[in-house]
Amino acid sequence: MQLSFSKYQGTGNDFIILDSWNSEISISAEQVKLACDRRFGIGADGLMIIKKHPIFDFEMIYYNADGLLSSMCGNGGRCLVHFAFEKKYIGTSTQFLAIDGVHEADVLPNHIVSLKMNAVSAIEKRNDDFYLNTGSPHFVLKVDEIHSLDVVEGGRKIRYNEEFKNKGTNVNFVQELEDGIMVRTYERGVENETLSCGTGVTAAALVAADLFNKEKRKTESINIKTLGGSLKVTFNRNENIFDEIRLIGPAIFVYEGSIKL
Repeated sequence: MQLSFSKYQGTGNDFIILDSWNSEISISAEQVKLACDRRFGIGADGLMIIKKHPIFDFEMIYYNADGLLSSMCGNGGRCLVHFAFEKKYIGTSTQFLAIDGVHEADVLPNHIVSLKMNAVSAIEKRNDDFYLNTGSPHFVLKVDEIHSLDVVEGGRKIRYNEEFKNKGTNVNFVQELEDGIMVRTYERGVENETLSCGTGVTAAALVAADLFNKEKRKTESINIKTLGGSLKVTFNRNENIFDEIRLIGPAIFVYEGSIKL
């Protein structure tokens, strides 16, 4: 099967996009895994299919690099929105369906996309650590020195412990900076550190609002550094409910081509 594709990246989190707008695409887990392989395929952290939807502007189907259908991907969602915008499938504002429900997004100048994430009403404290779901499950740990950290080793210990070994979890390490936070993430499904994780930095920002901001403001804007670049997360807070969450950052076209799978 010969497939045309586009490659996008959002702060180094890279994705293969297949366009199923005018024709149905059927792809197996093994084909997804091969396409995402960095030696024998195109290479990516995940693969997305964009489809028409009868109610919303489009539907986002997301696969992890291991070939399995996955939960929400924030950076992937931003990249798919920009792809749809470039294809003229949508205007500068859109509403689309993902696996965790409906999302709104806006395409801003300079390839920036602002993606609205689902509200979060539960942050579970685990001693000094935190667990929450921002469309995907995330374990969040505060660290003092993030650059020298072995994220793969530390992430695997949590991802494959007795609690998470079956369904998995993403693991985020967070360090406070003068002007925000830095986040490094071990992603399930990729089973490695990625240069950025959209749902991960969202989770880290919500946790950081409690850890590092003693004022507990109702409206927050947190700058986030990742190994792949900079993002911003904004949100409103009412007691323990976080809503109007926005993940804001670049969505960059890399190249397009075709591959035989």
